[in-house]
Amino acid sequence: MSTALPTSSLGRIVRGTGPGLLLAHGAGGGIDANFGPIMDALSAQHTVIGPDYPGTGRTERAQAPLSLDGLADALVAAAVEEGQDTFAVAGYSLGSAVAVRAATRHPDRVTAVVLTAGFAHPNPRLLLAAKLWRDLLRAGDLEQLAAFVSLIGLSAPALDTVAQVDLDAALKTTAATVPPGTPDHLDLLLDHVDVRADLAGLDVPTLVISTTLDQLVTPHHHRQFAEAIPGARYAEITTGHLPFVEQPQQWATLICDFLRDVHS
Repeated sequence: MSTALPTSSLGRIVRGTGPGLLLAHGAGGGIDANFGPIMDALSAQHTVIGPDYPGTGRTERAQAPLSLDGLADALVAAAVEEGQDTFAVAGYSLGSAVAVRAATRHPDRVTAVVLTAGFAHPNPRLLLAAKLWRDLLRAGDLEQLAAFVSLIGLSAPALDTVAQVDLDAALKTTAATVPPGTPDHLDLLLDHVDVRADLAGLDVPTLVISTTLDQLVTPHHHRQFAEAIPGARYAEITTGHLPFVEQPQQWATLICDFLRDVHS
């Protein structure tokens, strides 16, 4: 039985027609940042509901700490408020854990799950990276933060071939566009994300997409999802942690092809 839903305070984008598709973005991201490059492809086949977490995009920063259950419920409520009684959920990075929790708390609403570059629980390596990310934010050192996020977020092949002038411009943009809710997302990641116990009971078609050159959420985490979720499909993209930057077309194709199979 599904958990009762609150009224969702999350600002959102709604696009397209067809079966419902709810998006769950990453920490310090946003719907436009994380899914914008593939939104046209997704909305060509689905009614896409993309809520921004508190402190990103269209949503005001939260006054209280975030919880995984609360965030999952707010996303599901946003989809229902937009007229979608049932829907698939596509989660990216932190959003993968949100997607899993949404599916286990609302099994009568979630019809399929796609987990990209995700983790069930942060291991010591991911915790180390997230703590450094949070420390740079707290120190207000946004230039160093932009350098760190770019170094660990992009794959080595992508950074090896970028022109210096383009990298400099990208770093300035990253430093100037850090969402105000990012510290809250990182607190959630560091202290409250653990969906390992949810995985064996995930009873919907699931696709795990591994970003094979990922230096932030490494393939170790992706394999943990694939091995623990009954019947999960597994696919790979040769990219770092930012498939929407490095391989958006391939990422969109994997999601759309999987959901087409599920709906047919």
